[in-house]
Amino acid sequence: MSDRKISIYKAFKTIIWPRRNLVVIGLILIIISKAASFVAPLSLKYLMDDIIPNKDIEFLKILVILVILAVLIQAVTSFLLTRILSVQAQFMISELRAQVQKQVLSLPIRFFDNTKSGELVSRIMTDVEGVRNLIGTGLVQLVGGSITAVVSLILLINISPSMTLFVLIPLAIFAFIALKAFKIIRPIFRNRGKINAEVTGRLTETLGGIRVIKGFNAEVQEHGVFEKGVYKLYQNVKRSLTATAFMTSSSTFLLGVATTGIMGIGGYKIMMGELSVGEFLTFTFLLGLMIAPIVQMSNIGSQLTEALAGLDRTEELMNFVPEADQEYRNIVLESIRGDMEFIDVAFAYEEDKEVLHNVSFNVPAGSVVALVGSSGSGKSTIAGLAASFLTPQNGVVKIDGKDLSMVDLNSFRRHLGVVLQDDFLFEGTIRENILFPRPDASESELKSAVKTAYVDEFTDRFEDGLDTLIGERGIKLSGGQRQRIAIARAVLANPKILILDEATSNLDTESEALIQKSLAELTKGRTTFVIAHRLSTIRKADQILVIENGKIAEQGNHDELIDAQGRYYHLFTYQARI
Repeated sequence: MSDRKISIYKAFKTIIWPRRNLVVIGLILIIISKAASFVAPLSLKYLMDDIIPNKDIEFLKILVILVILAVLIQAVTSFLLTRILSVQAQFMISELRAQVQKQVLSLPIRFFDNTKSGELVSRIMTDVEGVRNLIGTGLVQLVGGSITAVVSLILLINISPSMTLFVLIPLAIFAFIALKAFKIIRPIFRNRGKINAEVTGRLTETLGGIRVIKGFNAEVQEHGVFEKGVYKLYQNVKRSLTATAFMTSSSTFLLGVATTGIMGIGGYKIMMGELSVGEFLTFTFLLGLMIAPIVQMSNIGSQLTEALAGLDRTEELMNFVPEADQEYRNIVLESIRGDMEFIDVAFAYEEDKEVLHNVSFNVPAGSVVALVGSSGSGKSTIAGLAASFLTPQNGVVKIDGKDLSMVDLNSFRRHLGVVLQDDFLFEGTIRENILFPRPDASESELKSAVKTAYVDEFTDRFEDGLDTLIGERGIKLSGGQRQRIAIARAVLANPKILILDEATSNLDTESEALIQKSLAELTKGRTTFVIAHRLSTIRKADQILVIENGKIAEQGNHDELIDAQGRYYHLFTYQARI
């Protein structure tokens, strides 16, 4: 219950209050609309009790004009409500989506390692949808409906207190049922967002890995996983629909009982002369005006409950601390030389499962350090720590003598360039992908990067050259072509710290020869971390670290390690034989 109060308060404070002017306009419009809706039922008494018995044609004309004006006012206010509030609600949804996406991008790499991208897509796009019911017509209708119900109740009591009391009994029972139902429905809506995110996450993975699925003839298996997810979602929707249907059917029955009772009591009072026909018809219409918003409020209540459940999940995401927002990251690097040092660095992805154990080494500015070793030895973890993607649990990583964990990340990453094993490219053109780190780079700088990475070697053969569309993740290009674009991107970024993670892993022999030349140019004057399985690519590294089981097993340049005839010697001679 306290969670709900927090959410309602937070929603009011952050969403409704900043837009109070629009909400007030909406309330004024709905009050005018509801006031106009009373004209027709109140005029019935005069029509039946005065105008018709007295055959007053002039008064009849005036009454008809008044009712038409009231209907026109209702139509105009309804249009304005939609135009002002619903449009504003959609604008706010787009704003909130942008805020959530910005927050997600600011989170540390570890968060993304533990969260499916499809799940995040769902949380950014879907969870904020319900907010339209807070600032849109939903909330205003809830308030307007409450005003209408109260005014109608006062007018009903004025006509017949006993008939009004009879009506209030089933309405009180319905209100009790609705409150109980909302307590049940809210956790269902919250869980629905979670299930929907899981299903979306799996679907995104399936579409991204379609070649693997087809390659292993696993379409039926993937369909089964997705079918199971959507069935789980269906079960959740069924529960919420059952609760909502129970509310609706309860209201239908209880209000039906009230209406039937009014027919009996009203008929008896007319026969006894205690009530005129006009008063009875007015009472009946006012009863409709009072009941309609109450029934409507149950639907709006469901919408608001769903909105708050979505906001709960959005708020949970917004409460994560961005990686750059830690208070202790207050060292701003205006420029850097590129000296890096690891001092007794230990790191674990999971508690009590260290992947690095007290690693220490020094990388002078402008030098190249190569990390070699078997898969899972800790090479990529060291690169991740050097790139500030990870923070050590123990020990210190230093940049120019300063603790990297206390350095402002934006100021450090301005000087960072990466070429990852994944060679991730965005959908669009080759030009857009190379310009990604510096969209404002000049044409000459772009061409220089293209030439350095030998991208022109294949783009010159394309009809559209650098403006060739490459498809999602660069699917229309070969692995070697994608890798060269990734290297051109790093060249254009002109970083001081460079991370090359298997930068030649996807290259054929011819491409590798070209890339080795471009990498030689790229690494000049830059502190470079190179991860490579092909040991022939790192012979010229200033120092080579052989990583085994999270520790530095050997350290030195190529010749020193060959002379030592240790682990590196065996790896190198084994690959040379292959």
